[in-house]
Amino acid sequence: MQKLLPGILAMAATVVASNILVQYLFGQWLTWGAFTYPVAFLVTDLTNRIYGARSARIVVLAGFVTGIICSLIGTQIMGEFGPLVTLRIAIGSGLAFLTAQLLDVAVFNRFREGSWWRAPLVSTLVGSSVDTALFFTIAFSAALTALEPSNDVTWAGEIVPLLGWGPAAPLWVSLAVADWAVKLALALVALVPFKMIVGKVTAKVA
Repeated sequence: MQKLLPGILAMAATVVASNILVQYLFGQWLTWGAFTYPVAFLVTDLTNRIYGARSARIVVLAGFVTGIICSLIGTQIMGEFGPLVTLRIAIGSGLAFLTAQLLDVAVFNRFREGSWWRAPLVSTLVGSSVDTALFFTIAFSAALTALEPSNDVTWAGEIVPLLGWGPAAPLWVSLAVADWAVKLALALVALVPFKMIVGKVTAKVA
């Protein structure tokens, strides 16, 4: 377990930072949390490559538990419009994280023996897409109002041009698309530290 401590701490730090930074806007469609959260996929993939799938799942579980703690704390902090974390956001965040990260581990394993970049890239793209779809749908879709009837998310259903210029769609769809685009871009950027860190660890073992 000691060998996994850096990965567990990195995952926990990423989750905590993302939960804090998601409260601050970056432009019209994003929050600062959109730029830190993708690091979770990098941590999972590094752990998977270096120590294997079982170890990666342990790190994911640590991140999931950290996320639950953050959500519990967030429900007790009152913002301008109520608790910072609502039930729908807590459910969406937790379910999206656990599903996407475990899927990332499974897809990584599927492509483990290919080119060095294929497993981390494909697994992160798949995991990020599922994460975005699950979180924004659960947290803001009008179709799931029954999850928390007392939580008014009609603002998220306002019909606006997609990202300000595309076809008409609910506001939350624009938020999801912007978040997804950042995750895809950072999946490519993350290949650089992935290659460097794996190379250094491999050299030390050799």
